[in-house]
Amino acid sequence: MKRTSIIFGAVLMLGITLNADTLILRDGRRVQGQLISVQNNTIEFVQQEFNSSRVVRVDRDQVSGIEFGRSDRYDPQYGRNSNQNQEPGARPRGMREKQMMVVANVPWTDTGIDLNGGQTIYFESVGEIRWGPNRRAGPGGEANSPNNPARPMPNRPGASLIGRVGNSIDYFYIGDDRGGIRMRGAGRLFLGINDDNLQDNTGYFRVIVYY
Repeated sequence: MKRTSIIFGAVLMLGITLNADTLILRDGRRVQGQLISVQNNTIEFVQQEFNSSRVVRVDRDQVSGIEFGRSDRYDPQYGRNSNQNQEPGARPRGMREKQMMVVANVPWTDTGIDLNGGQTIYFESVGEIRWGPNRRAGPGGEANSPNNPARPMPNRPGASLIGRVGNSIDYFYIGDDRGGIRMRGAGRLFLGINDDNLQDNTGYFRVIVYY
């Protein structure tokens, strides 16, 4: 990789965690840390080294893939989806699953998942995005968010995780809820951010879709 492809930033004392992401470079190297954002063909990544960390920015064409850490996954063996203590509406066992990154400044993320009308799917979403000056939100969006007619879903919290099927504008709210959502139509599943101005957003949500 060219030396100019990586710009070193401030040192962040984060330490190595079990749920670290892995940046896979085209030259075969693997960089462990935490993905921050993908913006303007640049991937911003916190590289973790022993007891210290540093921010690197890598040209997108230098990266062949990203593996996401899984320790923050909801564990059905011990959580509300356990067969020993199954709650009504809990996610059934044996469903297919796919994990992806929903970047805050991308209008809609194609999940690559095709759904049938009436199909019930489940989500697990974690992470935090920055979506304006001093404004941060998790998948559930901004608490007590005011109505904004310019957003895809005006009555739902700003910066929350939302979805749509196909080219429909029949958007549905996902947030951080792990209950089942029944699809009204058939088509490709897309995920997005409930915000009317995505240009100043950074960060991402890590989402697992069970279908």
